[in-house]
Amino acid sequence: MIQDGKVLFKQALRQIFALVGLALLLSVGVNLWRSDGIPLVGDWSADARFSDDAGESLVVSLEEVRGLFERGDVLFVDARPESQYDEGHIQGALNLPFQEADGYFMDAADRLSAAGAIVTYCDGETCDLSHDLALFLKDMGMENVRVLVNGWTVWQEAGLPTEGGN
Repeated sequence: MIQDGKVLFKQALRQIFALVGLALLLSVGVNLWRSDGIPLVGDWSADARFSDDAGESLVVSLEEVRGLFERGDVLFVDARPESQYDEGHIQGALNLPFQEADGYFMDAADRLSAAGAIVTYCDGETCDLSHDLALFLKDMGMENVRVLVNGWTVWQEAGLPTEGGN
């Protein structure tokens, strides 16, 4: 009786492994066959994550944006909520919270259109607000829109001018 139970258990275990293996092979095969398959190895770099619909990176380096700032050729757009903007922001930055971008955009449209370069930022390596706002601005017809990844933190750490907060 116990012997039959062990045999049945081993047989069930083999069948489970066979079914899981077959399902894995089938899913990988279908994924490889499809033209829009899911990549098996993803690129999670900032350049890949913060790109536009054409796949072009929107990321701008701190050194590049510092030069634009010193020449007065950039409009910073803070994608964070207004309360965080009020606590402190890059000097001269415009607040355009991504969650309320539709409501704020018309008030800022003239200033955005006149800017030579637009750099969006938020705070944190994983913050996507600046990327989402950059895509929104590009959809609204703005050109030369870039993203400073983790902008608020890197700007402060570099000791560059800020305003607001106490």
